[in-house]
Amino acid sequence: MNVQRSNAMIGVKEKIWTKDFVLICLANFFVFLGFQMTLPTIPLFVEHLGGNDQLIGLVVGIFTFSALIMRPFAGHALETKGRRFVFLLGLAIFVISVGSYSFITSILLLFMMRVIQGVGWGFSTTAAGTIATDIIPASRRGEGMGYYGLSGNLALAFGPSAGLLLAGILSFHYLFFICAALGLASLLFAANITYKKVENPQMQAHHKWDIYEKSALEPSILLFFLTVTFGGIASFLPLYTAEKGISGIQWYFLLYALALMVTRTFAGQLYDRKGHRAVFIPGAALILIAMLLLAWLPSNVILFTAAILYGLGFGTVQPALQAWSVERAAKNRKGMANATFFAFFDLGVGVGAMVFGQISHWFGYSSIYMTAALSVLISISFYLYILHKNKKMLNA
Repeated sequence: MNVQRSNAMIGVKEKIWTKDFVLICLANFFVFLGFQMTLPTIPLFVEHLGGNDQLIGLVVGIFTFSALIMRPFAGHALETKGRRFVFLLGLAIFVISVGSYSFITSILLLFMMRVIQGVGWGFSTTAAGTIATDIIPASRRGEGMGYYGLSGNLALAFGPSAGLLLAGILSFHYLFFICAALGLASLLFAANITYKKVENPQMQAHHKWDIYEKSALEPSILLFFLTVTFGGIASFLPLYTAEKGISGIQWYFLLYALALMVTRTFAGQLYDRKGHRAVFIPGAALILIAMLLLAWLPSNVILFTAAILYGLGFGTVQPALQAWSVERAAKNRKGMANATFFAFFDLGVGVGAMVFGQISHWFGYSSIYMTAALSVLISISFYLYILHKNKKMLNA
């Protein structure tokens, strides 16, 4: 760490693309690819099993709440049991749970296995983000997290479209088997990473057990109100476009991911140089416009425009908020800071999926995206409050 600081002080640009960074990116890519392929197909699977919109919201939401509950345990275990144990355990649970979908014939059993998948997802993604933070030089953290995020964005570029394509030509049995195999590939890459050793695990284990990192709360709350929007897109957009007779939902996910990838190449560097003030408001404004376009949605041209704006907005905001979450945390609290960040990510998606399931039942799909736009406005308002509060503290 001292070497990193001294290098940054004399202007040496520290290396990001090490062997371990490539491996964590590959591991992240394959587990996200398996996950993203299930994202638009789980609602179709619930329909196939005889479920309605409300059950779709519950099945999607219970997964995210399960992951949310496990985040604090994962954050604590990262500092006591070590990165390797938590990451490999999470990936193994993910592989087993997703593979089990191939044999499920009832919504109740699917509901139960979604809870187990959430456990694996909570452990594996919390660990992956922390491992990436360990590997990336502190002086280039925003830039490095942007590149790391690209691995998930590449999966997002191909995963939902591939999942929908395979669901149209294969049975769900083979689809979920392929998703589990991708998780297994992630596990193999993860097994070859050189992990940071836990510092004084006995001392860490005797620290007061908590469920969040206080320094990460503000950016995590901002993230929550933004990821509520994702719950509406992932769970109901395929059904919404089908109801409206609008084609090209596969292209939505591809365009969204490509826009995300474009922002990853510069948003992190912008954050490193100028801070969150330079990226949050512009990014959140793009997400707001995208939600309003989806509420309107007269044609696939508007659908594709919304995809690009949403990708540009979310790709600008998300890596900045993650870097903000971990940069103020103590060295031995990076794992819990990442756990807090992803817990609020999960909470947003889960709340969105469940609440929007009810809203679509009462008022129709269009109302989902008007409500999502309101959530973005709340995030922007809270950010302005944070700026005002910090300014008053500096002037005091």
